[in-house]
Amino acid sequence: MIDNIEVFTHSSIRIKSDAGVIYADPFQIKEDYHDADYVLITHQHYDHFSIKDIRKVIKPETILIVPAKMEDDARELSREVKEIVALSPNENRNVAGLELEAVPAYNTLKPFHPKRAEWLGYIVITNGKRIYIAGDTGANKDISKVKCDIALLPIGGTYTMDAKRAADLINTIRPEYAIPTHYGNIIGKKTDGKAFAAMVQSPIKVVEKIQYFKG
Repeated sequence: MIDNIEVFTHSSIRIKSDAGVIYADPFQIKEDYHDADYVLITHQHYDHFSIKDIRKVIKPETILIVPAKMEDDARELSREVKEIVALSPNENRNVAGLELEAVPAYNTLKPFHPKRAEWLGYIVITNGKRIYIAGDTGANKDISKVKCDIALLPIGGTYTMDAKRAADLINTIRPEYAIPTHYGNIIGKKTDGKAFAAMVQSPIKVVEKIQYFKG
């Protein structure tokens, strides 16, 4: 399953799964793919909810999944997708065959992603694996309880966890694989991935997936 996960840049993710093609937070998409069966949006910041990039991946059959408080914003795309599904934190849903768990995503020590915004990460259950897409979050008590086989989480600092806090979280939740995101573009250095990997405890495997960095 790890080979079916791509990170284009930043937190822009594509997963090819038994349920279909899943995107999370498409951003700076370089081609017109139009292959998305599902698009997951974690929150409304421009580098995660980019209308122009969503339009490069959706097709008329796409289901767009967003935090409940973003439902009005998402309606701009209502005529271009099959359905818009809104989820609240800690809500579990089967969306047209895709099993999803909505995980709270928020900062406790920074103001950028307040808990009251009810923004999300997602656990996608597919191909017999639990894949955690953290979105923009700091380390907090909710995500320290996540159970997953594969975790994609931000490490760039400033707006999210830095490499040290992200590694501490991974060493707590202990997935089989950890994939770092949200570095080497708007925030964070290209070398953050290596720094993160050095702090993650064996036997957890760190796989760097970002395909292109800024500059």
